[in-house]
Amino acid sequence: MPESSGEKTEKATPHKRREQRKEGNVMQSRDVVTAAFILLVFFTLRIMAEYMYRTISGSLTYWISLSGEGMDGGNTIDGMGIPQKLILEIGKVVLLTAGPILLLSVAVPVIVTGIQTKFIFSKKSLKFKLDKLNPFKGIQKMFSLSSAFELAKSIAKLVILIAVVYDEIKGRITGFARLVQLDPAAGLIYTADAIFAICMKIAAVFVAVAAIDFLFQKYKWEKDMKMTKQEVKEEFKQMEGDPQIKSKRRQKQQQLAMSRMMQEVPQADVVIRNPTHFAVALRYDEDSDRAPVVVAKGADNVAFRIIEKAEESGVTVVENVPLARGLYAAVDLGREIPYSFYQPVVEVFAFVYGLKGKKPKGVS
Repeated sequence: MPESSGEKTEKATPHKRREQRKEGNVMQSRDVVTAAFILLVFFTLRIMAEYMYRTISGSLTYWISLSGEGMDGGNTIDGMGIPQKLILEIGKVVLLTAGPILLLSVAVPVIVTGIQTKFIFSKKSLKFKLDKLNPFKGIQKMFSLSSAFELAKSIAKLVILIAVVYDEIKGRITGFARLVQLDPAAGLIYTADAIFAICMKIAAVFVAVAAIDFLFQKYKWEKDMKMTKQEVKEEFKQMEGDPQIKSKRRQKQQQLAMSRMMQEVPQADVVIRNPTHFAVALRYDEDSDRAPVVVAKGADNVAFRIIEKAEESGVTVVENVPLARGLYAAVDLGREIPYSFYQPVVEVFAFVYGLKGKKPKGVS
């Protein structure tokens, strides 16, 4: 069955990928960002839990201890007003405990998104587009493959998270019941461990979902980037030029070169042929040339035209099979003949000048 010209079956070309990147159209998974953020935040909280506990408890202890002592005149603490001191202390505690988490919340999404998009930034993606307000496109998106996948993913995450949390709490229910028998510090440690275990299982779920979402987004992006055969051809024409136009341009250049070359034939002193397959026209001017110069050369039809033009212009045509072949193969148009051809060419010029009753000058 013939393939529809409008069907996108071809992989995106490197040129299209570069252009799409400039437009800000790059493959990325938001779930990867979420999973990375959750993992790093949970690990940070785990590592800093003891430090955060000491900092907060130390601050509370300090202020409780000031309830009846340590104030200067009852209105200041260490020479500073109570409100100012309190604000400074709260800011210090927040900075030391919540600061790293806040920093992660800003840095992680930027870094992970940048890794996925290779840190590309496009102003075009920020421009307002009127078609985004098109209700019909919104309805189409609601029933698209992406929407169905996102819905299924959200339901799966919710079900799995409920199951994971329920299973973890169920396994620790006995331990929670015994918290009343433990001292506050031990109870706090047990609760923190339980919360961390639940959090890590939640993070594992998000990592698994992120892996699936990454593969899906990559598949969908590659699918959306596909091109029709006609689009590939059009891009090739734009990149390399239309083959027909290039062919015509090349043909025109060849015609102009041929015309210029044929105009040089009447200025030649001799045309050496073999007998019609090759023809080389030589010119020698003792005032401007150090050696005879090839002003025209050609094979087959071009050779015939050179010979015909030479005969019309009264230029002597000499048949010399090896010399014609050798000059045609070894000397470019407009170049002087190399030293290895001096002797046979001198003999030809001597013959030509003999026919014209002239002495060969400078060709010795």
